[in-house]
Amino acid sequence: MDAEWDDLKTVLAVARSGTLAAAGAELGLNYTTVARRIQRAEAALGVNLFHRLPDGYRATDVGQLVARHAARMDQQADGLFRALQGQDQTLRGRLVVTAPQLLIGPHVAPVLEQFSEQHPEVEVLLRATNDLLDLNRREADLAIRISRTPGDTLMGVRLCEQHAASFAAQSVAKRLKDDPDAPVEWIVYEQTPKVPKAAMELHPNSKVRMVFDDMAAMVGAAQAGLGVVRMPMFLGRAAEGLEQVPVLPPQPYADIWVVAHRDVWPSAKVKAFREILVPWFKTHRDCFVST
Repeated sequence: MDAEWDDLKTVLAVARSGTLAAAGAELGLNYTTVARRIQRAEAALGVNLFHRLPDGYRATDVGQLVARHAARMDQQADGLFRALQGQDQTLRGRLVVTAPQLLIGPHVAPVLEQFSEQHPEVEVLLRATNDLLDLNRREADLAIRISRTPGDTLMGVRLCEQHAASFAAQSVAKRLKDDPDAPVEWIVYEQTPKVPKAAMELHPNSKVRMVFDDMAAMVGAAQAGLGVVRMPMFLGRAAEGLEQVPVLPPQPYADIWVVAHRDVWPSAKVKAFREILVPWFKTHRDCFVST
């Protein structure tokens, strides 16, 4: 029995996801390569690792055993590479940064520009996503997150506090000003699909007009004059054609953090990026809070 590590990692990915396609997406491989690796692992170990079912692959008892051991091996490998990365004091090579999409234009891009000018030998890969990438599994080296807490296994610095407020197109703002008793129509987020309580207290005739599942789309809808949107102040202030309307008092919103795994935090590239990022947010604090 002498299975290759790449094949064992593939066994783990298929056991987790249940399909060759999903495992391939996780590993960056095509369907046929995943299938070939599973067959090679089974041949090397002399056992069947999966039940082939119409809707996917289900690990056999032996397959589950192999997957558990592969997961521990994977964690140990990640730990080794994180430790090595944390010891790296060179300012060259790749740095993977992740940040929420809506923060990038106004507040992350200027930091990236400064960083690239100061450290031209560092190649920055930016993963623009609202998903919380797994820093334990090295999906990113450094993360900028909007969160209440950075996470137990991570090191972090709070970049700034935030407030949220209500914003609308200028035409809607004028209508609300001219007729304070007019119904206030809201565009709300799917996860909080009601008019904010404080807004209902100020304007009992408020109502939900539309529900969206994406903040960028909500900004566009507000710009089109479809209604009032509650959003972080940095976003409403930066969005062309929107203005703050007094139908919801500014309220606390989740803070913005920069975080990394404890092992990776001391590395030179991560430290150099923080040294530009932290002052930027301190200087631009007024963009994020009510003044």
